[in-house]
Amino acid sequence: MGAEHAGTTSRTASEEEKEGPGGPTETTDVVVVGAGPTGLMLAGELRLGGARVTVVEQLPAPTGQSRGLGFTARAMEVFDQRGLLAGFGPGLETSPQGHFGGVLFDYSVLRDGHFGARGIPQSQTESVLEEWARALGADIRRGWQLTGLTDTGDGVEIVADTPTGVRRLRGSHLVGCDGGGSAVRTAAGFDFPGTPARRTMYLADVAGCSLRPRFLGERLPAGMVMAAPLGEGVDRIIVCPDGVPADDSSRLTDFAEVADAWQRITGEDISGGSALWVSTFTDATRQTSQYRRGRVLLAGDAAHIHLPAGGQGLSTGVQDAVNLGWKLAATVQGWAPPGLLDSYHDERHPAGARLLMNTRAQGMLYLGGEEADPMRALFGELIEHDDVKRHLAGVVSGLDVRYDVGEGSHPLLGRRLPPRPLRTAAGPTRTTELLHPGQGVLLDLRDDETLRAEASGWKDRVVTVTATVTDDAADEALAGAGALLVRPDGYIVWTAADDAGPRSALHRWFGAPTAGTTHHDEYEEKP
Repeated sequence: MGAEHAGTTSRTASEEEKEGPGGPTETTDVVVVGAGPTGLMLAGELRLGGARVTVVEQLPAPTGQSRGLGFTARAMEVFDQRGLLAGFGPGLETSPQGHFGGVLFDYSVLRDGHFGARGIPQSQTESVLEEWARALGADIRRGWQLTGLTDTGDGVEIVADTPTGVRRLRGSHLVGCDGGGSAVRTAAGFDFPGTPARRTMYLADVAGCSLRPRFLGERLPAGMVMAAPLGEGVDRIIVCPDGVPADDSSRLTDFAEVADAWQRITGEDISGGSALWVSTFTDATRQTSQYRRGRVLLAGDAAHIHLPAGGQGLSTGVQDAVNLGWKLAATVQGWAPPGLLDSYHDERHPAGARLLMNTRAQGMLYLGGEEADPMRALFGELIEHDDVKRHLAGVVSGLDVRYDVGEGSHPLLGRRLPPRPLRTAAGPTRTTELLHPGQGVLLDLRDDETLRAEASGWKDRVVTVTATVTDDAADEALAGAGALLVRPDGYIVWTAADDAGPRSALHRWFGAPTAGTTHHDEYEEKP
């Protein structure tokens, strides 16, 4: 890993001026294709890690469409880790009541669990992320249509049609965040195995229809429909007719087609209304077998597509980006230990596989006909048990993710740092605030000077914070850990509850220490 990126972060004048069919080739550290939530989150993460990043997006401007509505509990924590929640305004609300395949239950049975932030249009999420990424220095270029891609072994070069003609751009690495029909995935030769679509469904925001809310969906003999008010006379509807063969999910459709399907299922005529936008989608389920091929990587829907059950797609893409961003930035910056970039696939591919598993299961419950009634009845019985509720809430919320980070037995090892209040010499804070800069954190909960000295060689990559867990936190697992080493993405890779010190984990996740460094008090906050 250490040698892979050598010589790719800077280029000579002759290389900068090299002429190709598209004129001079511009350079950056990382090229990101796609300016949706995944691409924008990744751009900000890369900038926090010190990497130059250029995002290219084929659309000339944001669509402004609501699309995904909200995000899961874990995605909300991720935004909190970067100080982004304030951008969504003071009215950000979460819902304790959620469902699994239409079977209702209370997600708050899981500590920190909820069914996510509801009613946040994707356009707002993208706006918050774009403002953040640009403020950090990300270069975002719209109206760039990818037409060619070449992995040269020491970098990746793209050719794009742009508003100013054909342009060429080269980076050390390229990440495809360009959705389910990813041009990057195709051009770079990634496979995309899975189950093909079996049915076509409709998604729309409609006005002037005065629809009865059907928050969890209503199954009828001819199909299933959902409806939820968005405010100001606008409703979000999902229409899943039975017997409609699978079609290209990206094809254009119109409101008349959606209204016809709604009437066939419900008997209600909504043709007198209008649509702000309409789209089709399918139940196709696919996942690439590799998240990385050489210097090209995939994230979000470019790596996995699924039935949009439980609103997990946007949130999973954001988590892909946060896992990848600091690792790729470390590779570009030259301090990544061996295997760090490969751990992106190792950790996020299983997470994506679980996403596909749970959305397929939800699809069977949601869309199955009478033959699925026994399964729905059984789920209704099982979900009365708190253990089952906790398990399903963890799956859908993303709070159950646990990575293999090495030896150790502490229950928090490999899991995310939970959001808890802390007390430091500088005053009260929260665990999520410690992660705002996008660095690693050594959280010393027992005021251990020897421990802090041991980590001093990594002070340029890991901030040491001495704190105590406040009484209000009431978290025995966190307080009992003694100390924790937390990656920039918020996952715990070492605790003092295990016998070994932190040096092995520091080497594994943060590379070699800086030569000749000593501990400085400015990197600690004593209670």
